[in-house]
Amino acid sequence: MMDVLGALAGGIGGAIIGSFLATLILRWPQRRGVTRGRSACDGCGRTLTARDLVPLLSALIQRGHCRTCGARIDPLHGRVEAGCAIIGALAIGLMPGLEGIGWAMLGWILLTLAILDWRHFWLPDALTLPLAGLGFTLGLWTTNVMMIDRIIGAAVGYGALLAIALGYRALRKRDGLGLGDAKLLGALGAWLGWQALPFVLLIASLSGLIVMLVSGRASDRLARAPLGTFMAIAAFPAWCLTLFLF
Repeated sequence: MMDVLGALAGGIGGAIIGSFLATLILRWPQRRGVTRGRSACDGCGRTLTARDLVPLLSALIQRGHCRTCGARIDPLHGRVEAGCAIIGALAIGLMPGLEGIGWAMLGWILLTLAILDWRHFWLPDALTLPLAGLGFTLGLWTTNVMMIDRIIGAAVGYGALLAIALGYRALRKRDGLGLGDAKLLGALGAWLGWQALPFVLLIASLSGLIVMLVSGRASDRLARAPLGTFMAIAAFPAWCLTLFLF
């Protein structure tokens, strides 16, 4: 049963966190500061005030444009804020306490990684490694997985994709799989246990194949697929399948 106050708190908190994560997604790949200095309009450079920075509401009121110069605000801000708000509301509304906070944090980090990999084919260690650490700590209150299964999951998840990446490089003399993918799968193993990993890879592979076919990129031998994006999407349904089958 949904806890209304918990959902409200999770939604508001998620929107605030989403505002920061959207800025991180946009600036980090460009090596622009995220935490230093005050936020400013990318069009005119005006320092943004509190009324410009209310998650979701400011962009709606200003119709997606800077109120000074009229420059378009990147819609990613609103989308990430909304996504994080939904994740927070569902996680904490349905599971108040540490369990819900754990699911919310897992969802927020996976959303960030999914977008970064989709846009830049990049899964930064600064997110994947803390995600693994949280799986061994906060994850204990989130997913009902024994510590030994988490340890095996982290080791097998990372080791399996690392072996594939190194084998592909040895055979084809070029990279075919990023090590960030291996670290992400290891982190998911730390959260979900080794039992969920086959389902993560299966769902990620099938969803990636469908996207490539629909987009027409499957026929391009040089086309790249963001495996990390699809693994992030596959995490929750894989966990549900694990609960059902085990």
